[in-house]
Amino acid sequence: MKILVPVKRVIDYNVKVRVKADQTGVDLANVKMALNPFCEIAIEEAVRLKEAGVATEVVAVSIGAKAVQEQLRTALALGADRAIHLETELNLDSLQVAKLLAKLVAEEQPQLVILGKQAIDSDNNQTGQMLAALTGMGQGTFASKVTVNGDKVQVTREIDGGLQTVELSLPAVVSTDLRLNEPRYASLPNIMKAKKKPLDVKAADSLGVVLDSKVTTLQVTAPASRQAGVIVASVAELVEKLKHEAKVI
Repeated sequence: MKILVPVKRVIDYNVKVRVKADQTGVDLANVKMALNPFCEIAIEEAVRLKEAGVATEVVAVSIGAKAVQEQLRTALALGADRAIHLETELNLDSLQVAKLLAKLVAEEQPQLVILGKQAIDSDNNQTGQMLAALTGMGQGTFASKVTVNGDKVQVTREIDGGLQTVELSLPAVVSTDLRLNEPRYASLPNIMKAKKKPLDVKAADSLGVVLDSKVTTLQVTAPASRQAGVIVASVAELVEKLKHEAKVI
């Protein structure tokens, strides 16, 4: 079984994000970039399925400029067998990404696509669902447990009322949640081995997808700074402030 794992290059989650002075976007100059945490979970799950003898090949794919090859090498160091880079300088929205991945799915014919439920930069949580719709594959979102049995995959997902388990026929699309697993660290020997693993580069526009975005960013602003709290002397004073100052009761 072949597993395809789409991954994304994002600002490292430990970095404090700064908005550009003209509010056209986020300042990426000299900022540490990393593999999206949810994508790390997806890679880990795919590698575990391979280690369990369920999968035979794990293929990582990323879309973007040449710099994303750094994150693809990280995915290879974490256990992926090979990588595909769909190269483009354009800033793509979720639908364009899903369309490109759908074309790649048609070429690669994976039995399972595992991807992070969302990227920590855009937080859209759309690509997995769109990919499933475009390919006609079953989908299991927000997976906290994945079990493959023959031509079926059972996905336990977290919902408002607790846990729900769905069974999908392969091929299928699964998006990962935080509780699915704990990603491993890439060891130095595996980092060195990753340099020799195959990484194919294709022009994104060669797949026949129109890459003109329908989404325009009008303005990016930093969240309002949090105001200092106030210590009250009594419950009566608290109620008074909530009623007349905060106006929430």
